[in-house]
Amino acid sequence: MPRTAIRQEQIVRYADMFAAIGAEARLRILRILLSAHPDGLVVGDIQSELDIAPSTLSHHLEKLKSEGLVLVSREGTFLRYRANAEALQELLTFLYAECCTRNKAVEPEEIVRICR
Repeated sequence: MPRTAIRQEQIVRYADMFAAIGAEARLRILRILLSAHPDGLVVGDIQSELDIAPSTLSHHLEKLKSEGLVLVSREGTFLRYRANAEALQELLTFLYAECCTRNKAVEPEEIVRICR
């Protein structure tokens, strides 16, 4: 497979990931899961934190899971969701490569400063 085809597939994947976090509720869910990283949260804790109806929360969590942005594990009768830090790092690296290393639209030192 030519390198350009792989690159296009990556761009499509990243676009899907951005679309998934483009919904306000899903972005809120992801932020809460990041704040609980690496332990994550069980569904009931996410629901009480965000006051989202169970069926709506389930829909949003499934979308985040299908795009690889969250990981889920079963603990007895509970489902625990965790932010997929590896996938998020990959997504940020994709942006960083264009804005900070290729054309210096954002200085790399500024990114480092923000992260501290």
